[in-house]
Amino acid sequence: MIYSKDNLTIEVSGHGAELTSLRKEGREYLWNGDAAYWNRHSPVLFPVVGKPYNNELHIDGKTYPMKQHGFARDSEFEQVESKWGICFRMKDTERFEVYPYRFGLEVTYSIQGDKLTVNWYVENMGERLMYYQIGAHPAFLLPDYNPSDNTHGYVEYFDLENRHVEPLLISELEDGNRVARTDGGHRLPCVMPITNDTFAHDALLVENSQIAETTLCDKHGRKVVSVYCYDADAFGIWASYKEGCPFVCLEPWQGICDKKGFAGDISQRDVIRCIHPGDHGHFVYTITILN
Repeated sequence: MIYSKDNLTIEVSGHGAELTSLRKEGREYLWNGDAAYWNRHSPVLFPVVGKPYNNELHIDGKTYPMKQHGFARDSEFEQVESKWGICFRMKDTERFEVYPYRFGLEVTYSIQGDKLTVNWYVENMGERLMYYQIGAHPAFLLPDYNPSDNTHGYVEYFDLENRHVEPLLISELEDGNRVARTDGGHRLPCVMPITNDTFAHDALLVENSQIAETTLCDKHGRKVVSVYCYDADAFGIWASYKEGCPFVCLEPWQGICDKKGFAGDISQRDVIRCIHPGDHGHFVYTITILN
């Protein structure tokens, strides 16, 4: 589905309700999904963010298989009418063999000027408390990428008051799960260079709502695109650690991957959301083109 308004044109696939293109004046900003590096563009992460330990969820004494980032990104959605933009709803909302809740999931894309707003609504259609996580994973092209450059661009970090911050990394990833850093924590610069080795140890996890906005800059320091989420529990900053990878992901999350060794109930996960029967949860983030 192609949708144009004001200064932007987007394309969204019914498979995963995934944003697959984001253009302004003919310039593409989103990664093209080349499987040589990563075969996705901007997947919806639901009902988990990151990897559950042992790829399992424990819910009310039962164990359910659950792969990294959940199943929404590999599910089919149908387009539904919306006065706000284009909207997609998951076709089959019963996944009881892996997730024992009856739910609804809608994804709406709307445009105003140079800003794309993405709204997600999660509805509890069952009769008991529902636990979930949800998150975004957009991948942006590094402008004028040249693998021989020492620095390919920069990521800036901002808090809710739009102040530069130096986020503290308290965890690293080991086989997709969090482990505490041996140094007790490492601060990232508020303007972080992206080099060939930035993601040598997988994603950078900025936990505990330390940041609300990330901005990608080109290698000359010019701002290109920003991702803002006022209600993010965490941000993931990631790129494939393969030679010549020309993109970086700026990922706002309501949730985070499990700690290594965690085997508790879903309600005991470190960052978890819940919805009462008949109620809904809301997640919104924006992508703004700056150059």
